[in-house]
Amino acid sequence: MYRFKFATEAWEIEQVHCLNYQAFVEEIPQHPPNPERRLVDQFHAENTYAIGLAGERVVAMLALRSNRPFSLDRKLENLDRYLPPHTSVCEIRLLYVLPEHRNGKVMRGLLELVADYCIPRGHDLALISGTTRQERFYRNLGFAPFGPLVGSGDAVFQPMYLTLDAGRSRAPWVRAIRALEAAEARRSNRAQEWGQAEPPAPRLDPPANFLPGPVNIPTDVLAKMAAPPISHRGAQFMADVARLQARLCSLVNAQGAALLTGSGTLANEVVAAQLARLGRKGWVLTNGEFGERLVGQAKRWGLEATVVAEAWGCPFDYAALEQRLAADPDVGWLWCVHSETSTGMLNDLQALGGICRRYGVKLCADCVSAIGAVPVDLRDVYLATGTSGKSLGSLAGLALVFWNEPPAPAPPGSSHPLPSYLDLGLYHATGGVPFTVSTNLVYALDAALDHLARRSPDATQAAAAQLRAGLRALGLTIVVEDALASPAVTTVALPPAVSSTAVGDALAAQGFLLSYQSSYLVKRNWIQVCLMGEFRQDALEPLVRALARIMADERRLEGAT
Repeated sequence: MYRFKFATEAWEIEQVHCLNYQAFVEEIPQHPPNPERRLVDQFHAENTYAIGLAGERVVAMLALRSNRPFSLDRKLENLDRYLPPHTSVCEIRLLYVLPEHRNGKVMRGLLELVADYCIPRGHDLALISGTTRQERFYRNLGFAPFGPLVGSGDAVFQPMYLTLDAGRSRAPWVRAIRALEAAEARRSNRAQEWGQAEPPAPRLDPPANFLPGPVNIPTDVLAKMAAPPISHRGAQFMADVARLQARLCSLVNAQGAALLTGSGTLANEVVAAQLARLGRKGWVLTNGEFGERLVGQAKRWGLEATVVAEAWGCPFDYAALEQRLAADPDVGWLWCVHSETSTGMLNDLQALGGICRRYGVKLCADCVSAIGAVPVDLRDVYLATGTSGKSLGSLAGLALVFWNEPPAPAPPGSSHPLPSYLDLGLYHATGGVPFTVSTNLVYALDAALDHLARRSPDATQAAAAQLRAGLRALGLTIVVEDALASPAVTTVALPPAVSSTAVGDALAAQGFLLSYQSSYLVKRNWIQVCLMGEFRQDALEPLVRALARIMADERRLEGAT
């Protein structure tokens, strides 16, 4: 029921601040209360947070930091005189677990993350200030007390340290330390084998970019960013914005488009704001990471939403969805992802549009990874989102929101007030430029659309088929079957014995830039090859050859260990 990871998402970090308040204001009165009931740590900018999740709730946390001066440096003069011989030291702070989740499984999960942080960085000593209430608990973990107590009143702490040798002898640490040391040994063996065998293939130069963003940017598009900016209030710029909006609408068959300075996430916030104004309940469909993000945004906006979920990489049962909609006339809207970037699944927007049209349901779609990659027809879509990056081939920085029902500005004092920056009706009422926008980004996107018009969708499809055939010839599993997949995203599930991060690092060293570092990919041991923008088709065959070599090496080393 628990999931353990390093905090990477904004909502996770926000819950860490709230948990920090609960721990060190309410339970241990180290800091004064505040009306926001959140406490941002003094070293927040340098902290790495290890967290335990129950569903989407952070129930356990600790902070790791390698930069000195540590917190204890400020509390104990000449801290190093208390410490045993060591090579490298880090500090563990803010350890807290909600009372109802204080069990061995949660602590083991956190400790594995501590080992995952410390061992690759070469730390062989960890410091902690343990509350005197739990000194026995810390001793059982292998921590040894040193020096005088620090703190005051009801918030008194015992400085303690943990050596790597002590960790190796304590049950909660053993599994994590052994696994990480085995991984280090495999990396060392691999380096030795490369030295004894034929040298690795030469690095591709320039590197081949197969990322979902940033994508390759054509020279003339980049040149627009170097041009002197002009006034965003000038008549010429307003006319150029109107022309760009018309081009974008023609591309996706929409009536109107707004350009906002921001990312695709901002565009989806604008959609959520419009759904809040409807005052009706709806559905959020999810079968991947970005569907789950829509679920999170719906919750933040307090939308009355039912989550309709399929397993990651699995299509929705559209006939069953229609039956459910027919039986529930109160559903007013449906929100989904068209191209689910996490898996490569291309959800059937046309089928959803037909279903929603028949039952008077407003369909909203995240089309961030679809626009420019596949034909997108928004005729049956109420609101849709995109971005200037990804398959449109420009620089990230412009959020796109398309509509087919002209939005009206939110009236002052309404029951659903909107921040002006998120008020889609305000963009429509002002011709699309109610606030400052980068004129350079606008002209760069316009130039990128020229390139898109010359790009062949058939060529991308053929390249994707070539890539997938090569990957399957290596015995690899592709998460989504070809008939349901976007040609722009191929997600590969690596065998459990082969580390996705090791493979991604090795490919990057040879000049192939893939997506593998996102937390949801690391968790599932997946890598992705994305064919977005002006990708290098000539690098696909060398990519597959390089991957074959790396996979053979990984499997050989795994068999040897």
